[in-house]
Amino acid sequence: MSQHQVPDESPEHPPEQSESHSESNSASDARTPFFRASNAERYQRQDIIRQIQHETGCRLICYVAGHRPECMINPDDTVPFVDLLHNIREGESIDLLLHTIGGSVDTAEKLIQLVRSKVGNGQLRVIVPEFAKSAGTVMVLGADCVVMSDTSELGPIDPQMPFADSRGNVRWQSVQNYLDAYDEHYKQVMENPANGAAKIMLAKIDPETVKLCQAVMNRARQSAESLLRQGMFRNGGNYTQTVSELLDTKQWLSHAQMISWEAAKHSKIGLTIDYL
Repeated sequence: MSQHQVPDESPEHPPEQSESHSESNSASDARTPFFRASNAERYQRQDIIRQIQHETGCRLICYVAGHRPECMINPDDTVPFVDLLHNIREGESIDLLLHTIGGSVDTAEKLIQLVRSKVGNGQLRVIVPEFAKSAGTVMVLGADCVVMSDTSELGPIDPQMPFADSRGNVRWQSVQNYLDAYDEHYKQVMENPANGAAKIMLAKIDPETVKLCQAVMNRARQSAESLLRQGMFRNGGNYTQTVSELLDTKQWLSHAQMISWEAAKHSKIGLTIDYL
């Protein structure tokens, strides 16, 4: 897990199993003033988490990441995530506070499935205070519901890949846009074989990359639909339509575009929203 990513700081015990006052004092006395000052923010987070757990009666774990590329969801997060779940009983309901710009879809699918496995027949709520974009939105699909407010946002789930331009500069771009460019130029050449500009543009598109992009798009759809069937739509729902809407690059013109709680709740997407 990235150094800029703050893992869950939940108390070791659930609300009903909190330590006694004397035990807390004993543990507190073992910490030097310097140690407590150096970790003051951590203790403050733990206190806040305890308060929230007391109010909801539900275990709260937190996955909070920054904006830098190294903070994105990646395979290195798996072991710390398992650690978050270690002291939670099987079948216990869980609230997952999620704050991320996205990252690896494969890892996102794995992380939310770990939580679903722990929850079992319990309830899994994802709380999005600010944003859970891209692969973060994919994680949301595996929950029973998502808590959002006016400051919350989800995002399109169309996959992104690194592409190099003519100068060798590498930028992350939409996989669907690459496929759309191929389809457009191919169609122009088929309609008018003498269209020299279309031939030149089509020749710049790599067939192997087209195949890779098609596979990546299929994988994105597959994982999103699978999580919906396990999560929000496990009791029924049009998961194909929902995923198509979230993948639609003609509706969401940029990958960073906001999907508000109203848009996410709209019948076209149809997510289960708990508006706060």
